[in-house]
Amino acid sequence: MRILLLLTAVVLLAALTACGSDSGATEEPAIIPEATPTAEPTPLAEATATTAPVSAPVPTATSAPLPSASSTVIPNPTRAGAGTAVDGGVLMILGSDPPTLDPHQTGDVTSSRYILEVFGGLLTIDPYLQLVPDLAQDWTVDSDGMGYTFTLNPEARFHDGRKVTAADFKWSVERAADPSTEAPAADVFLGDIVGAEARLNGEASSIPGIVVVDDATVRVEIDAPKPYLLAKLTYPTSFVVDRSNVESGRDWIRSPNGTGPFKLGEYEPGVLMRLERFEDYHLGPAYLDAVEFNLAGGDGLLMYENDEIHFGGVGVALLEALEDPSHPLRDDLHRGPAEFDVAYFGMNFEEPPFDDVKVRQALNYAIDRESLADVLLNNVVTPAKGVLPPGFPAYNPDLDGYNYDPDRARRLLSESKYGTDTTEYPTIILTVPGSFGAPVSPVLEAILATWEEDLGITMEIQQTEWATYLQDLRERRFQIFGGLGWVADYLDPENFLDGLFHSESDNNHTSYSNPALDAILERARVEQDQQARFELYKQAEQMIVDESPWAPLWHSNGESYLIKPYIKGFPLSPLVIPRYRFVYFTE
Repeated sequence: MRILLLLTAVVLLAALTACGSDSGATEEPAIIPEATPTAEPTPLAEATATTAPVSAPVPTATSAPLPSASSTVIPNPTRAGAGTAVDGGVLMILGSDPPTLDPHQTGDVTSSRYILEVFGGLLTIDPYLQLVPDLAQDWTVDSDGMGYTFTLNPEARFHDGRKVTAADFKWSVERAADPSTEAPAADVFLGDIVGAEARLNGEASSIPGIVVVDDATVRVEIDAPKPYLLAKLTYPTSFVVDRSNVESGRDWIRSPNGTGPFKLGEYEPGVLMRLERFEDYHLGPAYLDAVEFNLAGGDGLLMYENDEIHFGGVGVALLEALEDPSHPLRDDLHRGPAEFDVAYFGMNFEEPPFDDVKVRQALNYAIDRESLADVLLNNVVTPAKGVLPPGFPAYNPDLDGYNYDPDRARRLLSESKYGTDTTEYPTIILTVPGSFGAPVSPVLEAILATWEEDLGITMEIQQTEWATYLQDLRERRFQIFGGLGWVADYLDPENFLDGLFHSESDNNHTSYSNPALDAILERARVEQDQQARFELYKQAEQMIVDESPWAPLWHSNGESYLIKPYIKGFPLSPLVIPRYRFVYFTE
């Protein structure tokens, strides 16, 4: 679950996690943002439709099943034939302070971007969106689909040189499931493991479904055959941490002993984060000496032109000029693939007036998504009919969504228990991420103005600092909330629909509860026929859209970036994946 933070006029996604955890977009701040920059963690660069080439080959997602285990190390997909490669160098990027660097406590894209470079789990996702080994060099699956046996890579080591063992994995997962860790996504990513629920509920001190066979072998046993289990293990909630490091004190995360391709060399909040190459990385050391993230902010375009940064997202305001063939930076412009994300408003079922489905539906019909995408967002987004993004497994192009229909919206409002006299409505507070007094994006202003004009519904805006916003979101404190999105963690509809809308999911931030929906989602979890399984998810998505816990807005069409011509191998992916070990300088 990766949650996206939307900061600018074009609804920048600065991801939470879909994992579901809200978060394929990138988190680098836009070089030219559409609004005054804030201190909020990592806004994703604005989506932009350009004719610029894609910097690294990333295949279009399909509904094909994930591949079986392979011990082959995925090479840099773009290094061959891309110029004379030079090992070493320091990549410089604008960044944002992460809400956390603890892999078990993350649930947002900003944090995950750093964590994926410093830590690792049994499996990972490569630049081709394939499930590949990380700490595990291979694995087998029991014939009933309920047991997985992993053999660890004998070269896998922590940054201090200690060998990674099966006991490290078991302790790490049990730590993530410990209620005192307060891992926001533990139930979503670990709940399938036998005995995990008892640990999550504080009723057990261990998880019997994780079995240490020997130092190099670990078994994971789940409660039912679930085709997405391996994909879930790519999320940071199950990443391995060093017990002695964690137990050294509350500040352990300032000197983490991870297993990833980079070590945390320096971190001064609001100033700089430096990740340094781990020479003994088991999948092969990175080409770069280090990656430095400037956390202090500044004029991104000027910094790029002065060679103070090598990479940055491009905002809509700058894009048209950069696309001009005569612009000196035109050849530096690259377009990433469309992200697997969705931006939305969420409405709390337990808070009036959103406890009435007709009020929620009325608000959905009173959003002119097409005009907003065209006029304010320059068509860098695709209006959302539902939850799943185009190209994603189980995406339904025939979904019955919400077009702009103010007459129908007013009729629904009149049929609601609250009626059309909105002066009698309870005060409605819309909470969005942002610093107090920060400008409100033109898109949000336009939506609020339409709701007032078409329905007579007014809302007060409350802005909350990003880390606090995430905490309040997870505790369901909001009446209606926006300014965020969800980006996929892996290529399975379960990551969106089950993780965000099942009544027992911690990522169900709207308190939406429907036993009929739960039953469909639970059937889909164990359905082994892929076509039948996707049909169940299509039914579930239509039910969710009809009952409107969300007002879906749009999906990103692909971000645009400036990348120095001597920087190669930068994976631009629709998912949040490790990427800096693939990057290199050329002469």
